[in-house]
Amino acid sequence: MPEEPIKRRISTNLDEQVALVTGAARGLGRVIAQSLAAAGAKVACIDVNLDAVSETASLIHEAGGVAEPFSCDVSDSGRVNQVVEEVLEKWGDLNILVNNAGITRDNMVVRMKDEQWEAVLNINLKGTFLFTRAAARPMMKNRQGRIINVASISGMIGNPGQANYSASKAGVIGLTRTVAKELASRNITVNAVAPGFIATDMTAVLGEEILQEVRKRIPLCRLGEPQDVADAVLFLASDAASFITGHVLTVDGGLTV
Repeated sequence: MPEEPIKRRISTNLDEQVALVTGAARGLGRVIAQSLAAAGAKVACIDVNLDAVSETASLIHEAGGVAEPFSCDVSDSGRVNQVVEEVLEKWGDLNILVNNAGITRDNMVVRMKDEQWEAVLNINLKGTFLFTRAAARPMMKNRQGRIINVASISGMIGNPGQANYSASKAGVIGLTRTVAKELASRNITVNAVAPGFIATDMTAVLGEEILQEVRKRIPLCRLGEPQDVADAVLFLASDAASFITGHVLTVDGGLTV
C-alpha cells in the first residue's frame, strides 16, 4: 500500500493577522504582544496606562514590527467597544484576541474587603467577558478568529490568600469553555493558557525565600519565563492549533501534575 503524501507543514506565521492584547504594558502582556508581532501580526496594545503601553508599541516598532497603543480600562464596557471599533477602523480586521489584563489584591478571605474582591473580578473576569463579547462580533461576521484567555493554575487548584484572584481565574476558565462551544460553528476557537509561577513583577514580591520553596515544588525545578507563556499563546493563535478549542493549556513546569 503506497504511503500517504507528506502534508503541508503548519506554521505559526501570523502575517496579515490583526491581534489585540490587553494588559500589554508590562510583564506577560508585553512579551505576548512582542511575540505576536515577531510572528507577523499587527498588534493593538491595550492597557490603562497609555505611557507604559506606548513603550511596548515602541519596542515592537524598533524590532521591525507593527503595533499601536490604546488606553483602556478593560472593565469599562463603552470604552472596550470603542477600542475594538478603533482597531477595526485602523486595520480593517480583528483576527486574534488575547485577554491578558489582570490584577491581584491578596488577602485572607475573612479579612478581604469588598473593594478588593470587586476590583479583581472587574478586571480579570469582567474585562475578559467585555473584550470577548466585543471582539466576537467582527470575528463571527468573518467566520474566523482566535481568542486566548490568560487564566492561572490558581483558578484550577486555588491558592491561600487569593480567593478573589482564584475565583476570577476559575471564572475565566468557565467562560472560555462556554464561549468555545458558542462560537465553534463560526470557525472561532477559544482557549485558555494557565500559567504557574512565572518570573514577573507579580511573583517577585513573594521574596526569594518563598520562591526557593516554590522551585522545590515544581518538577522542572525553576520558575517559568514570560516567553514560555507567550509561546503557548502564539501556538493557540496559529493554524497549528486550528482543531483545538475549549482547552486549558497549563504552563507550569509540571506543578499541577
